[in-house]
Amino acid sequence: MEERSLRVYQDKTFFSKITNTITKLLIPTKIGINGMLISIKRNNALKAYEAYIQSDKLEEQGKKEAVVQKFEDVYALYLESIDKYILDSIYKKVKNETANEFERNALSQYYSIVHLKEAEYLEYKYKKQMYLLDLDYETVENTNKEQLIEKYNKLYAGQMESLYKGLLKHYSIKLADNLTPNAKDEVYHKIFNTIEGYIEKILPLKMKQNPEDKLYKDILDEYQNFEKFEVGKLDQNDTIEKNMILLALSRKLFTHSLPLIVAEQCYEKLLDDTRSLIVDTKVSRKQEKAYSLLINLIEEYDIKLLGTKIYWDKPAEREKYKKFWDEFQKINKLKDKNYMKYVDEKQILFLKNDLKKLRTNENKYYKIINFYCQKLVELGAMRNLKNSYSEVGGKYIKRKVKV
Repeated sequence: MEERSLRVYQDKTFFSKITNTITKLLIPTKIGINGMLISIKRNNALKAYEAYIQSDKLEEQGKKEAVVQKFEDVYALYLESIDKYILDSIYKKVKNETANEFERNALSQYYSIVHLKEAEYLEYKYKKQMYLLDLDYETVENTNKEQLIEKYNKLYAGQMESLYKGLLKHYSIKLADNLTPNAKDEVYHKIFNTIEGYIEKILPLKMKQNPEDKLYKDILDEYQNFEKFEVGKLDQNDTIEKNMILLALSRKLFTHSLPLIVAEQCYEKLLDDTRSLIVDTKVSRKQEKAYSLLINLIEEYDIKLLGTKIYWDKPAEREKYKKFWDEFQKINKLKDKNYMKYVDEKQILFLKNDLKKLRTNENKYYKIINFYCQKLVELGAMRNLKNSYSEVGGKYIKRKVKV
């Protein structure tokens, strides 16, 4: 009957109709059986997890290892039961066109993850576990059983945090490979999406479970800034600003999973995107908005990120940064005395410092270099000189004067 029910019939015969009806009747039973098995294995995983989080208090190393191993075994069986539910139940419902939108989307996401297995096994491994946990998280939430939800949230948040960190570490390693520009952009996109996924799904649970944790108190303002971007349609400027906030949060949440050298590359990517946005924007209001974002990005990168950098590959670069840092400290003293002057002087310092970097590749950055120079003229830090002539050895030579 199952073989017949999976065939495609052009004309509905009596036999095909009755076999499809029987299959539909069997599916709820299958869901009930799978649901019961998942519930049993979930409860086993929750009990083992409670012992697992207490294992650090055990004095004997052998007992610790046994508790950890038991949790890993039970946890694997729990995930397998959810996986079996997808294949046994959701697949059949989609095949027989009795699935709802949630189930159709769930199966689509499942196969998009399975598709990674051959080419990106580590990414597949992390994402599949995250997917299975997410699926059962929805199930547990819908039970409205407070005690179960509270216990499950601890397991869910703890395991998902480990998976998100593992995924970020994997992407960080990939950036070290010899990738094409397009492939690099894809990895950057995955990094930002992964950080965003953690902050949307897991961080609120962690903050609720540990309300007195100093880490979560320190990032509260940045988290609230991120929440502003969770509603409404975002333009390119908003997307870059959101990613800037995500990076700032990641520096506190994922210090080891997203090393400083990778965070540097992510900031440089955002800086490049913002420079392109400035020169490509024809509307002056939007251009000024993008310029304001650029100044904030430079401050995040040059002051907050590079200011924490201890090891420099080139000592000369470190010395340059020290001079830049000293100049910024002098300007920073103006903040309370003369705020407008502080804002102008800070822009001048940031633009001049960024100009030095961009001039090493003038062919690529000539448009933004011209924009910087115009801004510095407006700020009174440069003069706009036209091409002039001067006498050299009795002859008049035309010279281009660089601003």
